[in-house]
Amino acid sequence: MGGVRTRTQGGPEASAMTFMQLIDCRTNRLEEIDRLLDQWVEQTRGKRTATHAVVGKDRSDTSHVVEIVEFPSYEEAMRNSKLPETDRIFREMVALCDGMPTFTDLDVVRDARLNTDTARRFFEVLTTEDDLSAMTGLVEEHYHDHDPANEQDIVGLDHLRREMDVWRGGFDFAFRIEDRLAEGDRVCTRWSWEGTHTGDFLGIPATGKKVAMTGTTVFRFGGNGKIVEGWWQYDRLGLMTQLGALEPTEL
Repeated sequence: MGGVRTRTQGGPEASAMTFMQLIDCRTNRLEEIDRLLDQWVEQTRGKRTATHAVVGKDRSDTSHVVEIVEFPSYEEAMRNSKLPETDRIFREMVALCDGMPTFTDLDVVRDARLNTDTARRFFEVLTTEDDLSAMTGLVEEHYHDHDPANEQDIVGLDHLRREMDVWRGGFDFAFRIEDRLAEGDRVCTRWSWEGTHTGDFLGIPATGKKVAMTGTTVFRFGGNGKIVEGWWQYDRLGLMTQLGALEPTEL
């Protein structure tokens, strides 16, 4: 819920960086608080400025509860605090706590999304490294690859390297990342790809043609932070048409 009172320390200075509020309380009525938070989410739909909320319970002291709420900025948090629904739900929540909750205002100075960074590094290695040995630190040995263009899934890091070398041997190419989204153990990357056909590719001799396509890749990460599974969707038929291997489709 967060942003439920006006900050009184540190002055009214504006901050363009992400802002987080940590709310610390003690309660034995967590289920009731959880229902209150559900009400707040429903009643502030389309009006709230909070983007992410996490509630945690202390494993060593189950009455100790912490809520962390993220906002685009401090100013957006203050807008959120002025919603009548926020004020009402907060007062009801305080009544369920053992004393007044404490607040800590945090300007985010580092936001390391580790799986997202590994996904970024994967595409970087694929396009800039002389060889793919660096993939060892990014991809699990038993990696499972799903590509609808292949008759069978690729299983294993070595097989993935060989598949990638087919592309690297056929094209001088580069990726442009359009969007990247992370949720749980998955990172989705929407990309654009441009290349020059400089070598043999699936039996097609080099044509020197400049080609392009778009696609999406979803990576699943294991507990050790390495990529363990991937799903690819891209316009391979369009690429083959650009290479002259297929006739253009007429609508």
